[in-house]
Amino acid sequence: MLPRSVRLGAERAGDALIIPYYETPFRISTDGIFDETGKRASFAISVVLFQYVFHCPAEIPIAGDWMTYREFKDAGPLGGYFTSNITKVLERTFCGNPEALQYACKSLGGRFFDDDSSWDLSVEFDMLPRIPIRLRFNDKDDEFPAQTSILFRQSTESYIDMESLAIGGAYLAGMLTKG
Repeated sequence: MLPRSVRLGAERAGDALIIPYYETPFRISTDGIFDETGKRASFAISVVLFQYVFHCPAEIPIAGDWMTYREFKDAGPLGGYFTSNITKVLERTFCGNPEALQYACKSLGGRFFDDDSSWDLSVEFDMLPRIPIRLRFNDKDDEFPAQTSILFRQSTESYIDMESLAIGGAYLAGMLTKG
């Protein structure tokens, strides 16, 4: 069996794991979770990182297809939260101003891609080493309102629980809209 650090895509540093959360490295050890400056991680980030380490699968799963949050089997109770606090917030904030979303995504290290889809903007982030997130956005037009889609790999549920995934999505939305 591969070591936990390899299965998580983390680095080892003595008795600690170094795991990037949206490209910010956090040190996880028996002392707690700290960022690279030594500042203790927020409660929300700590929950996500502890759950990521706790749910570490025995094998690295096949990534699988891209899917929405509500398609995960245990997402049901939090589906409404995810929609109202993440996708709808992004739609309201960036409706009529997709350039601001593009700028915010770029400043957070998002990787833009074009896969011949009908979306105005497609960008990928790494929430955690084995959990990429695809954010897609269409601005409003004469016929349709603004629309946001957030996608995860099928393997995501092997690494993290749905509450922590919703926290990670809300964190991304918060970072994008705080500018």
